[in-house]
Amino acid sequence: MNKKAKKTNSKKFSQIQTGILVLENKKIFKGIGIGYQGTATGEVCFNTSLTGYQEIISDPSYAGQIINFTFPHIGNVGTNKEDHESDKIWTRGVIFNSEITDPSNYRSFQHLDYWLKKNKIVGIIGLDTRSLTNFIRDKGAPKGTISYSKNGKFNISKLTNTTIKWSGLKNLDLAKIVTTPQNYIWKGFKTWKKRLGFKKNNKNSFHVVAIDYGIKKNILRYFSNFHCKVTVVSCKTSAKKILSLNPNGVFLSNGPGDPAATGKYAIKTIKELIKKNLPIFGICLGHQILALALGGKTRKMKLGHRGANHPVKNLIHDYVEITSQNHGFEVVKENLPKNIQITHKSLFDNSIEGIRLKNKPIFSVQYHPESNPGPQDSIYLFKEFINLIKKNAKKKRS
Repeated sequence: MNKKAKKTNSKKFSQIQTGILVLENKKIFKGIGIGYQGTATGEVCFNTSLTGYQEIISDPSYAGQIINFTFPHIGNVGTNKEDHESDKIWTRGVIFNSEITDPSNYRSFQHLDYWLKKNKIVGIIGLDTRSLTNFIRDKGAPKGTISYSKNGKFNISKLTNTTIKWSGLKNLDLAKIVTTPQNYIWKGFKTWKKRLGFKKNNKNSFHVVAIDYGIKKNILRYFSNFHCKVTVVSCKTSAKKILSLNPNGVFLSNGPGDPAATGKYAIKTIKELIKKNLPIFGICLGHQILALALGGKTRKMKLGHRGANHPVKNLIHDYVEITSQNHGFEVVKENLPKNIQITHKSLFDNSIEGIRLKNKPIFSVQYHPESNPGPQDSIYLFKEFINLIKKNAKKKRS
């Protein structure tokens, strides 16, 4: 368990407008700077989650993005050492409606403002986040530059030019930036439990190779829950190298950026793995790249889906799952190969949320079943993957 929370940065923030957000259409939002003093450019999106801000900010899938939180009370449970989804924070910036209050939670270790400074994340509070969210909803996720300066002086012309010149996420391969520089074996911790913390998995019944396009730690923890040894490999690892590790199944992780750009090296690898009839399970970016490898297409969405309250229809079992999501690209329905079955769809916009290959033990979903932050409706997908591994192993023995 963590030690008692540090009383850092508990004083009131300055009321001078020390923070600014400049959008590509020259629209300006002003507020009070928090976190790291500096400037960052990225795609401005919004997240509707009520909880889990530390997990959201530390999710590598947010590389290249500035997150506008629609829930007003961000930071009131502080931060801790246990809820990081990656060792490095890739999020470009954060936007909150209200001032961060002193944390009140038994797990809290650091004030959120101190944590943002430490991880070099630029932030603003005091913006009209509802107005910004409505703008994104109507116009689509724009490019933007966020800046924090204690003297409140900004070169708006320079910030605008920086925003306009940034390439944006389309055609941008971020997986190769956030992926692990070295292959490693996951240390085997299971998901966090109250009073127990992280318990070690001491039983390795199966071996899963996880291709890291920006993998979240809680995904690895769930594999430990199901008694899997997990070898995490770089996104550019060849199929030959992966197969030499003798996996029982292959996992295609979540991640940031344009799947078509990532697919320049990933598609070949996945196509070769598909030929081997190994069970394959993909999430988020892994889902999109799998679709590309199977002959499908992807495209950038106007808004994307980001939040922990997205309803998804399970078309196989005819029920609705409430899901956690974070993506700005989607698999296109039109001209989808006939050997692909759509298994899940969004009840917000009917976009594809899950597919499976009809004649092989291969499937994927667009959303995040690892439930960090929640809800936990879709954890069963890990069990389905393990069952496919068991069936495949049984076939090999017979």
